[in-house]
Amino acid sequence: MALYVIIVRLLVVAAVASVLPVPGRAAAGAGAGLAIGFYNETCPRAEELVLEEMRDIVHEDKTLGPALLRLLFHDCFVRGCDGSIMLKSKSKKGERDAMPMSASLRGFDEVERIKAKLEDACPLTVSCADIIIMAARDAVYLTNGPRFPVETGRRDGKVSLCEDAVNDLAPPNANIVDLKTYFSVKNLSWKDLVVLSGSHTIGRAQCVAFAADRLYNNSGKGVQDPTLDKAYAPGLRELCEPGKKKDETKVEMDPGSPDGFDLSYYKNVYGNRGLFVSDQALLDDKWTQHYVARMAAAESTEEYFQDYAAAMINMGRMEVITGDNGEIRKFCSAYVD
Repeated sequence: MALYVIIVRLLVVAAVASVLPVPGRAAAGAGAGLAIGFYNETCPRAEELVLEEMRDIVHEDKTLGPALLRLLFHDCFVRGCDGSIMLKSKSKKGERDAMPMSASLRGFDEVERIKAKLEDACPLTVSCADIIIMAARDAVYLTNGPRFPVETGRRDGKVSLCEDAVNDLAPPNANIVDLKTYFSVKNLSWKDLVVLSGSHTIGRAQCVAFAADRLYNNSGKGVQDPTLDKAYAPGLRELCEPGKKKDETKVEMDPGSPDGFDLSYYKNVYGNRGLFVSDQALLDDKWTQHYVARMAAAESTEEYFQDYAAAMINMGRMEVITGDNGEIRKFCSAYVD
């Protein structure tokens, strides 16, 4: 209970910079129109129903928890947290069709499954955008992470463009300068960057997402990235050796602890065992490096869990649609022209 109170206070006092708003959306970082417990009167069991369904989903397939957490990142960083990652198009490609994520992004059916349960309880009340962030929060909780309060009240966007996903998402081989730029234009800080990167403590990644950069240093001749731990590289190379289907082979992002939300990600990064270039890059900035080192040496997850809750709230406020804008869809994977 004490941790929950601390987190709530954190969220209330969090300071955010003001930016010019996108028409029809709240200013990035402002969270205008959002509130903890937004559905308390209109759908009192909304968050409880999401958690119930998430328990079943993760019990059936534990890899879907990290998949749904990743889905939130892809939704929020492209046009804001508006559920547009779910939209389909009959005439052109949308966000979910952007390469390379189109081959590996998962969780669409599970969002629809949760949506159907909420539609039975409270028709046309809970947005797909809110379902995605609640499911991601519960994915963290169900892997032994914190269950923190999230703001809700988003409405769903009506536009989904492939080119937005290509331009707005930091690639896994991004350096620290690019990473900080991708985050800063979304009104997120260096601390949000290093804290949210810790989401890689759960889940697995396809070899195609990192092998060329980390194992072969883009040479094609087996020359590994010199920043990659020499004792760690041979095992990765065996898993991702040429001839294997790199779009199917998956590797633990947090070796030895892929299903537990803990601090071992930071221990691995500090020991040069970050799977992606973007993980290793956190050591190339004095502020992010200092945070990695502190979390790698921490004996308790309390500070990190508080920081993670605050960073998730910050990300969840990006370019949200609230009030009378947007819509509440019955089906999240609706077709748009």
